[in-house]
Amino acid sequence: MAPSRTLKVTMNDGNTIPVLGLGTYAPRSVPKSEGERATKVAIEVGFRHIDGAFLYENEKEVGQAIRAKIADGTVTREDIFYTGKLWNTFHRPELVRPSLEETLKSLQLDYIDLYIIHWPVSFKPGKKMFLTDENLKFISDTVDLRDTWEAMEKCKDAGLVKSIGVSNFNRRQLEMILNKPGLKYKPVCNQVECHPYLNQSKLLEFCKSKDIILVAYSSLGSHREAEWTDQKSPILLEDPVLGAIAKKHNRTPAQVILRYQIQRGVVVLAKSFTEKRIKENFEVFEFQLTLEDMKDIDGINKNLRYVIFDQFKEHPNYPFKDEY
Repeated sequence: MAPSRTLKVTMNDGNTIPVLGLGTYAPRSVPKSEGERATKVAIEVGFRHIDGAFLYENEKEVGQAIRAKIADGTVTREDIFYTGKLWNTFHRPELVRPSLEETLKSLQLDYIDLYIIHWPVSFKPGKKMFLTDENLKFISDTVDLRDTWEAMEKCKDAGLVKSIGVSNFNRRQLEMILNKPGLKYKPVCNQVECHPYLNQSKLLEFCKSKDIILVAYSSLGSHREAEWTDQKSPILLEDPVLGAIAKKHNRTPAQVILRYQIQRGVVVLAKSFTEKRIKENFEVFEFQLTLEDMKDIDGINKNLRYVIFDQFKEHPNYPFKDEY
């Protein structure tokens, strides 16, 4: 069995989550087989946390990789922590379980470890996943997210998923769930864009106060090939402060960024389909940043958001209008 040095933290429901995960999103131009190959490499390297989504359209291939590594004895099913996401067209309570069951069918797994509401914005069922400005004007759906959450709770009770959480929720939206009458399970996490240019310090502080883990996506910067990102933004990995700290520790800027998040109590996702980088991204448990390093990285925060999803801006639940 391949060694894994991945540290785990305990969530508010008692289950544990590895602090470092592999992101599996890829642009539609990338062959789906690349997701399978990268997942296999990541598991062989030592990754045990795999972050996927219905939206990514590669859960079948990622599932094949996980099952192959179980079959060859590299890991057991219990070693792997898989995150799936409920897409915006399935927020109606009666659609939540069928959506999760579709993910399980694609993965060919009996359960997943974490299922999260991908966005707080709800769309009418049956519309395309990938949205254009033309069809966004009439697809908003008036779904009470508290009802969606109740359906998520039922999925947990049914044993289809071990833990449930949310993604891209702001403080106000988190409080809406936390203050819901009859709440059975708190969200274990809030997965949001988080990196040194958007360090989410206020949201992180709030989440910690409620025993909710903040999970960082786009942790190394922008997917510039994605249509929902700001193409004019500066490249995070080229920041001189990060470069200087990386040089001091004989590490890469990416390793410094991942280590920064782990040390501040954030579960961090690293997306790469390149074998060399996947290996490098896992080598973050062998060094430590100093307090001065941490302060210097805190100092480059710009409140800069790469993932803006302009298409969602007119939706009443668009989360980024609030400060945090």
